[in-house]
Amino acid sequence: MLKFTANLSLLFTEAALIDRFRAASRQGFNAVEIQFPYSLDTASISTALAANGLKLVMFNVGADDLLQGGEGLACVPEKRGQFRLAVAQAVAYAEVLKPVAINILPGRCLDSRRLPAYLDTFRENLCFAADAFAGLGVKTVFEAINTQDMPEFIIHSGQHMLDILAELNCPTLFMQYDCYHLLKMGENPLEFILRHADKIGHIQFADYPGRGQPGSGQVDFETLFLGIGQSAYTGWVGAEYKPVGTTNDSLDWFHQFRVLA
Repeated sequence: MLKFTANLSLLFTEAALIDRFRAASRQGFNAVEIQFPYSLDTASISTALAANGLKLVMFNVGADDLLQGGEGLACVPEKRGQFRLAVAQAVAYAEVLKPVAINILPGRCLDSRRLPAYLDTFRENLCFAADAFAGLGVKTVFEAINTQDMPEFIIHSGQHMLDILAELNCPTLFMQYDCYHLLKMGENPLEFILRHADKIGHIQFADYPGRGQPGSGQVDFETLFLGIGQSAYTGWVGAEYKPVGTTNDSLDWFHQFRVLA
């Protein structure tokens, strides 16, 4: 049986963020994740989790202007100080909310001549964050994102993530493997997960190519979910898709596969 989480940044958006905890619980989820929880204070989140019997599995370190088309935070040499402040904010949230993992979004480099410096900065910042979160017993994860949705994203393949893990050799640092993003880069997610499950700290999914719920695209989710369940991966699997229609109407996959898997 897979352990599914609902990503409250993309699911149940029919309601305000604070009300999505209840909506997820009513549909049978016992865990959630949030891309950026910082619009809510920790007391409000903690209360919502407890009231609805939920665990917060994962959230991201702040990413500055990344979602608005900018370069983001974690790889930009001139933003090292800002990144450390964002890590401190994430630590303060983690101390209260006790997630399993915290994700670092690598970001973009919009001037290819500076890419080596951006990659060096990202590796340095990853080590800093991993040290900060390790003291809380929290995994640090980072993810590859496809360059069609986010042009010039500096990490965009499973192999690139493996290379960084091998170079840094940090015991609390893992990949966040987003099946949708890596499908869009031409990878086979199940094959990768079966080979590298021990290096993955969190998995996310959406159908391909439209990033909707399972059944809205081309992915064979029965094979994918059963394969993950039979792999060495024992972590959470996050539903991070954009519902076609209402969220509640998009959850047939959940009521089916949380039993099958």
